[in-house]
Amino acid sequence: MTGRIIEAKARRPVAQSPKPAQTPMPAAKVRLQTVDEGSAGQRLDNYLLRELKGVPKTHIYRVIRAGEVRVNKGRAQADTRLELGDVVRIPPVRVAERPADALAELAPPREFPLLFEDEHLLVIDKPAGVAVHGGSGVSFGVIEQLRRARPQAKFLELVHRLDKETSGVLVLAKKRSALTHLQDQFRGRETGKTYAALVWGDWPEKLKVIDVALHKFLDADGERRVRQVTSSHDPAAEQAKRSITLVKVVKRLGWATLLDVTIKTGRTHQIRVHLAEAGHAIVGDPKYGDFAKNRDMARGPRRFERMFLHARRLQFAHPQTTAQLVCEAPLPTECRRLIETA
Repeated sequence: MTGRIIEAKARRPVAQSPKPAQTPMPAAKVRLQTVDEGSAGQRLDNYLLRELKGVPKTHIYRVIRAGEVRVNKGRAQADTRLELGDVVRIPPVRVAERPADALAELAPPREFPLLFEDEHLLVIDKPAGVAVHGGSGVSFGVIEQLRRARPQAKFLELVHRLDKETSGVLVLAKKRSALTHLQDQFRGRETGKTYAALVWGDWPEKLKVIDVALHKFLDADGERRVRQVTSSHDPAAEQAKRSITLVKVVKRLGWATLLDVTIKTGRTHQIRVHLAEAGHAIVGDPKYGDFAKNRDMARGPRRFERMFLHARRLQFAHPQTTAQLVCEAPLPTECRRLIETA
């Protein structure tokens, strides 16, 4: 009620339930931290965002500008690159502890099939249906589960990404130097990425190269989508990025074709859009595929309920030794069974 004053009457005291104890805030104090191999090469602002989880980004930039953060006793800018052995002064910042219910929602620890591992990097075979990281309605993914499974790991980051529905080779870095080196290779198109894709229909033998620009956008529901841009008059022509996909026929099944697809550019949903726009969508693709056929496939005698896109081979230079590494993930059982019994 608003604008009214009600006369209070004397009442018998009512027993109050004890209030739940408040989670105490940890005492804030100055921290001096030495930059290790896992953080060498990182920007100061990103380093602090990782060290001060829960602190608003605006506050972190404020204490940097105020000179409260020091590197080797001197003032530093947000974009200062940290070097091995640098001493970072982190000022007193209060960080609220996570409530108990949030702690219960943490990702369950999980290891994944291992393809390669040393002190610099980790290569796994990601199963279909598992996101690589949390976000956009996904509570957690591969990276969060691996960090829980390896609490002793000082550094663990995704080098690249795969769609949730895509299975296969996924690379993670165990050192900051490895991460930057590997990401440079991916950006510079110095890696060889080959996927196994099963598409509807009979793929044209002569169609071996698809060189069509792609534009990423959000649809009316806020979902991320990608479309081809084939004309310079298209309103999105300036934002579209050149995308190159190489296609090789591996096996013809009559109703579908198994392809080896190599990408020269790593655009979002590149393979899925290029193949679908060529008239041969990937079997089981929930976003760009043939929904009626996918439904019939999931309910029919073949009982295939995922997208048939598998990152089967990845070649790159080792970030330390520069030796060429070739990591291969075998075709998942359900995919192999489908093409063998078709």
